[in-house]
Amino acid sequence: MKTRHILHVDLDAFYASVERRENPDLKGKPVIVGADPKGGKGRGVIAACSYEARAFGLHSAMPIGRAYALCPHGIYLPVRMGYYAEVSAQIRKIFRDYTDLVEPISIDEAFLDVTASRSLFGEARQIAIAVKDRIRRKQELTASVGIAVNKFIAKIASDLEKPDGLVEVAAGQGLDFLAPLPISRLWGVGRKTEPRLRALGVKTIGDLRAVPLKTLKANFGVIGEQLYELSFGRDDREVTPESEPKSIGNETTYSEDEADPNVLRKTLLELSEEVGSRLRADEFCGKTVTLKFRYEDFSTHTRSHTLAESTDVEGEIYETAAALLEDFLPLDERRVRLLGVSVSNLERATAPSQLLLFAGRPKETARRSAPSSEARRKAAEAVDRLRGKFGRQSVTLGTLVEKTQEDEERMPLDEDR
Repeated sequence: MKTRHILHVDLDAFYASVERRENPDLKGKPVIVGADPKGGKGRGVIAACSYEARAFGLHSAMPIGRAYALCPHGIYLPVRMGYYAEVSAQIRKIFRDYTDLVEPISIDEAFLDVTASRSLFGEARQIAIAVKDRIRRKQELTASVGIAVNKFIAKIASDLEKPDGLVEVAAGQGLDFLAPLPISRLWGVGRKTEPRLRALGVKTIGDLRAVPLKTLKANFGVIGEQLYELSFGRDDREVTPESEPKSIGNETTYSEDEADPNVLRKTLLELSEEVGSRLRADEFCGKTVTLKFRYEDFSTHTRSHTLAESTDVEGEIYETAAALLEDFLPLDERRVRLLGVSVSNLERATAPSQLLLFAGRPKETARRSAPSSEARRKAAEAVDRLRGKFGRQSVTLGTLVEKTQEDEERMPLDEDR
């Protein structure tokens, strides 16, 4: 069987690193991206945090109140998923310059099969170095890379020397590489499984190999057999290129349930801008706009409208979503917990489309003097180029600037920021 050469590329503290890139004053400081801590009383969790914040015991998925108790002087920033998705899309383009076999497994990590690429770009290690260098030069971010003969070992290798790591496990070295690592490194070993394995005398991956398969299956069922196979570094899964997405969207949960229609409309505008940016970054257009609406009692509703012509322009997405929002107004006594906007019925932006004389929207509000779709698209692409060169905040809609200023006025100042 031909030896495969797999890279696992993992962007270091991705959300926090993007925020630090946008604001160099954050360098060297504990940056936490996630929910508003509200002085320790906020709800929600950490989405990502810098390595400086991790030194205080913080980690992703930690309740934001607990994070604030451990690191009250940290810099807490909201999640900007639309922007992170744009950056991720640009990095995926770098990957595809080296191989068509790219399998993203999250917004900040992916597997690359470079077996057939070595004749063009050199050995796997050279390709990994080139990928890391281009991410640093083009995006001002660092990535850690693991190199191995399969996905499982490459994934573990990428995590061992973070940040900015590069670990290669050559063919035939997998058993020795895995043996001393703690059992928690194995996929499927979590807070519940690890104590049960330790009760069997298993502390390292090497220890697991000495446990009879019959014993593991008796104690853990199918998972026991999977863990046994992984302890020997066996993983024959192929790198599967990503399939075309069915929709692209974004949503936000308010830190406090919201009742002001003007705030809801501003949120829709922000979400629509992020969705439009992501559509253009991934080179998609879509016809169906969907509004997701959740009340404070967690009852959730959706409304959709299909346009006559595909779009990737935030203005058209917003106008459609705002018209759909009117179905839920006035709010009466109920408040809003979550809003979301997505675009589906996607097609490649390069696909030819028929220019239409009429393209109605629900509860049509557009004026005859409104800019054409093509003019809007060109303006949006110009904004994308400016942001790519000067940063996300270099161009912002006036309404959203106002929103940001209002939010800052409500936020207590941290003298250490």
